[in-house]
Amino acid sequence: MTLQLFAHPFSSYSQKAIIAFYETGTPFTLRKLSSEDPATAAEFASLWPLQRFPILVDGAVTILEATTIIEHLAANYPGPVRLIPEDPRAAVEVRMLDRVFDNYVMTPQGNIVFNAVREAKDRDAYGVVQWRAMLDTAYAWLDARMAGREWAVGESFSLADCAAAPALFYADWTHRIDAKFAHLHAYRVRLLARPSVAHAVDDGRPYRHFFPLGAPDRD
Repeated sequence: MTLQLFAHPFSSYSQKAIIAFYETGTPFTLRKLSSEDPATAAEFASLWPLQRFPILVDGAVTILEATTIIEHLAANYPGPVRLIPEDPRAAVEVRMLDRVFDNYVMTPQGNIVFNAVREAKDRDAYGVVQWRAMLDTAYAWLDARMAGREWAVGESFSLADCAAAPALFYADWTHRIDAKFAHLHAYRVRLLARPSVAHAVDDGRPYRHFFPLGAPDRD
């Protein structure tokens, strides 16, 4: 049975999972979540009442959250690219960087975007200052880490890079990465040149007009 991914191609966490499918060459059916398809939305809600995507349906098994979906692929559909290293020490580092990109890049970036779509009276100006400061701190730490590295952990593309690609892609749109962080900029360029990432970015390209801060004319 074909794997079914309930997701949206412009969603950062959806792209994180989709990149892993492209890396492993695992066939899947995208169940695109849209107001134009209420039946798919209702099925999705029945599977996961919190309605946070992506989720993966693999036969009788439903897997929640992008990280766990990638872990599921690594365990069951490994393909040519090992997204979770065999070495348990390296695997711990990969999982650590996955959490760094999700919690300290993707989360503050997303908070700034979601804040922008609120009515003006409901916006959190102080929160935006905090989220931007968190991004600046994360950028500095990641820039130092990426000096002399090709990928987030060692020389192999992994779960951590699946997380990094959409996180840095949208973060640079939301809170521009300072030019002084040359190592981080170079890493972002490498990520966007990776075929799996480029494919995922192209999947989301038709929806750029939905970006509430205005998608820049680049990337």
